[in-house]
Amino acid sequence: MSEECSGNCGSCGEDCPSAGTNNSQPVDFSAKLAEGSKVKHVYAVMSGKGGVGKSLVTGLLASAFQKKGYNTAILDADITGPSIPMAFGVEGYGLDVTMDGNLMMPVRSMNGTQIISANLLLQHNTDPIIWRGALIASAVKQFWSETYWEDVDYMFVDMPPGTGDVPLTVFQSLPIDGIIVVTSPQELVSMIVTKAVNMAEKMNLPIVGIVENMSYVECPDCGKKIYLFGESHIEEVAKEHNLSVLAQIPIDPKMAELVDAGKIEYATADCMDRAVSNIIAIDKAVGK
Repeated sequence: MSEECSGNCGSCGEDCPSAGTNNSQPVDFSAKLAEGSKVKHVYAVMSGKGGVGKSLVTGLLASAFQKKGYNTAILDADITGPSIPMAFGVEGYGLDVTMDGNLMMPVRSMNGTQIISANLLLQHNTDPIIWRGALIASAVKQFWSETYWEDVDYMFVDMPPGTGDVPLTVFQSLPIDGIIVVTSPQELVSMIVTKAVNMAEKMNLPIVGIVENMSYVECPDCGKKIYLFGESHIEEVAKEHNLSVLAQIPIDPKMAELVDAGKIEYATADCMDRAVSNIIAIDKAVGK
């Protein structure tokens, strides 16, 4: 064990020189589902930085799949900045998540999406969660293994920004089928995507594609697209990394109003159709 090693293997990568030294076997970080739970597909929604709309994309994807007849779920892994409950109108005050024995029962949205989030466990939704990384990572694993997930076809994991403890925990502990990278049109998009791609490669996980949020504003009178952040370079960046552009989401005041009102499920998001089709096609190609 190196001098820098804290002994907490859960915060390290599989290539850590000290990993497994206590038992001479590779460390298995995978977390098991609770008995009786069933989750077929798990996709992580991530970005190399914050403020690009990961929660929006997560909510739109879950809603789009639910509308197509699939049972969906959201595991809100953004423990210190959870916004999924508000977007779905299930904001909690300590009474929303119930227990069945030792298992948490996820809250269901109006259209049936199963949701577990830190804000559903707080007495007040404005209470801050002031935890160190190890505790936050442990909570994410508990959300997966100590929750009763009922016949979920597609689970989407709303990730915190960056490539730190929680993304590492999710990628090592959950059976991730693929990663959806969210970005915005600013010039630093290439750096953001590259960070996510590099982490995915190190974790041997496939990236399904890229979703660009805040791509443009459409004039309500003439329909002209106005690029507030300049012309998009998402196609170039995607080509550079051999990835697909799954969706380009416009800035839409009506969608923002629905999200703020807890009605994201009622947002019209035709822009997500290509993302849904690509994900379903990938699953069929690998026989899942």
